[in-house]
Amino acid sequence: MTAAVAIALAVNGEALSPLAGPGETLLDILRSRAELTGSKRGCNTGVCGACTVLVDGKAARSCLMLAADCAGREIVTIEGLDGDPHAALLREEMAGAGAVQCGYCTPGMIVALTDLFRGAAEPPDAGAVRHWLGGNICRCTGYVSIVEAAVNAGRRAVGSEPGMAGR
Repeated sequence: MTAAVAIALAVNGEALSPLAGPGETLLDILRSRAELTGSKRGCNTGVCGACTVLVDGKAARSCLMLAADCAGREIVTIEGLDGDPHAALLREEMAGAGAVQCGYCTPGMIVALTDLFRGAAEPPDAGAVRHWLGGNICRCTGYVSIVEAAVNAGRRAVGSEPGMAGR
């Protein structure tokens, strides 16, 4: 049996060195050691997207990543996006469009869409949003309001509204 090892990583800008046992995932570490519960355990197979976090700035399924493989990486969870203008717009638009019902999938969707907005040169259309959210499952809303909210937030986030360009 392999013993747990300390791994050094940055989570939401804070240096952490949690112990990671063999087979433990990043999601396990985030929820149990870092006590960050915004990333949800849904399917444990990478299909639902509820566990989505940013790893070195890119959306990734934390239930599929071994914690030990995250040593030296920068992890941002939904909690780490509290001051992010893209995430704030997404929250606002999703609430306004009624795109949140039970809320279980919402953190993963906001993290994934924040990644999309940060890399977009122009606002994503509904097709791009649907494609980007292809790995995020919502069992409550039917996606129409989620896509609508994301398109509206994208227009605001990607410079179509004064004051948001470059944010």
